[in-house]
Amino acid sequence: MEISYFAIIIGAIFVNNVVFAQFLGICPFLGVSSKVDTSLGMGAAVTFVMALTSLVAWPIQTYILNGFNIQYMQTIVFILVIASLVQMVEIVLKKVSPSLYQALGIFLPLITTNCAVLGVAISMIQKEFDLWQSFAFSVSTALGFALALVIFAGIRERLELDGVPKAFKGVPIALVTAALLAMAFMGFTGLV
Repeated sequence: MEISYFAIIIGAIFVNNVVFAQFLGICPFLGVSSKVDTSLGMGAAVTFVMALTSLVAWPIQTYILNGFNIQYMQTIVFILVIASLVQMVEIVLKKVSPSLYQALGIFLPLITTNCAVLGVAISMIQKEFDLWQSFAFSVSTALGFALALVIFAGIRERLELDGVPKAFKGVPIALVTAALLAMAFMGFTGLV
């Protein structure tokens, strides 16, 4: 049965959100989500990398790894592809937006080892999507990641202004907030 693009997009953004349902990409989620503008930048960078990863990884898997029966090399090859794409994003960001490059700091090179990016690349192959379904899935998953980052950053900015008890300031309130957002996103599981 052919899965519709609508189901892929809604499923990746809301129902199977990479952060709130699959718990992938938690390190940048917690590390970069203190400001909305930084979260938007990280979300855009991850979206760009995931989109390009799908366009490069799918043909490599289909024509090279499957063609030569070396599927066991998938993880290593995908990590190399992701590392190359992240390096390209780093170079572009350094030239185009030095302030965003500085704001993302160590988290930008960590996109290379972000399990969300690698997880999406492997997942699109496991789901046996064609090239355009893989692209839609990757971009939608990245948009879901960006949505989670931006919502969480907005809440964290607001919590900095509110009277949070001293015992809950910082990491404790961030983790409680993340848990509540994850439960809220679980409400979408009835959609698809």
